[in-house]
Amino acid sequence: MPTIKDIAREAGVSAATVSRVLNNDLSLAVSEVTRTRVFAVAEQLGYKPARLKQLKRDTERSGKTVSLLLRCSVEEERDDPYYGSIRRGIELRAEELGIVLGQTLRGHGQLPALRACDGLIVVGGFDPRELESLHADPSTIVLVDQYGEQTDYDSVRTHFRQAVEQALGHLMALGHRDIAFIGGGGDGERRAHHFERIMLERGWFDDRLVRTGGWSSADGYRMMNELLAGAKRPTACFAASDPLAVGALRALHGQGVRVPEEMAIVGFDDIEMAAYVQPPLTTVRAYPEQMGKAAVQLLVERFEGREAPSHTITGTKLIVRESCGGTPD
Repeated sequence: MPTIKDIAREAGVSAATVSRVLNNDLSLAVSEVTRTRVFAVAEQLGYKPARLKQLKRDTERSGKTVSLLLRCSVEEERDDPYYGSIRRGIELRAEELGIVLGQTLRGHGQLPALRACDGLIVVGGFDPRELESLHADPSTIVLVDQYGEQTDYDSVRTHFRQAVEQALGHLMALGHRDIAFIGGGGDGERRAHHFERIMLERGWFDDRLVRTGGWSSADGYRMMNELLAGAKRPTACFAASDPLAVGALRALHGQGVRVPEEMAIVGFDDIEMAAYVQPPLTTVRAYPEQMGKAAVQLLVERFEGREAPSHTITGTKLIVRESCGGTPD
């Protein structure tokens, strides 16, 4: 059976160098040429091939550089933790795998050129044609939280249809029909799309009960006050994010509307604050941090040779608390 000394002799390096290379010691100051030669000799000599294969993959992956392109601004990320949680998941998984996070760009329109990177993770709704000038290889671009039919790219999405069905199904089971919606704007906003579809299917959709705008608690406060001032007052409301729901709750309290007796409300995200507002907020739990980790994993699979595009859909879970009068979990 070959030994480390045999590998060292054939590779022309010390036994200590072979040991550290084969144990994936990234602090070792040795060239990639030498690392590759050590792995090649070890494979030729039949030195623990199964372990070598994993070590070789780990070595090739470590040091890869991935850039981020984020739709949301710093202020939007502060107002709605959803995108911040996606970014945190990307950072955590990249650190675990030894992947280097390079540039982070934000916004739309004319973007500065990316320095050389091995992969690109795009969070939010971008036109993929914008990306071609930033990163030429579509196989190492992952789209996160984008809902157009971009089948040529790897993607990670939240199961928004499931989320809205869970929220509305719960409210309908409690007897509500006049259900309002408050959410952020944009043609691609899937929660608004599924809300309208489900309500239309039942013949209950009323556009007077729909408000869209920003994503902050201040936006939720404003939109709920608009609903309360309207000609038709809903008995329930689905808010497309928990920060919106928190603002809506404040508006309801300010106008003396009892929750859930006169107005039930369901949010989306299950941020930490949701359990501590009054009354505690029923919400649909999303898993944005898991989405960020999944995006990095898809890139790793591409680095290791996967050819076909892959699409990951992350499910959601209804968390019942007191804001709609159901039985709390």
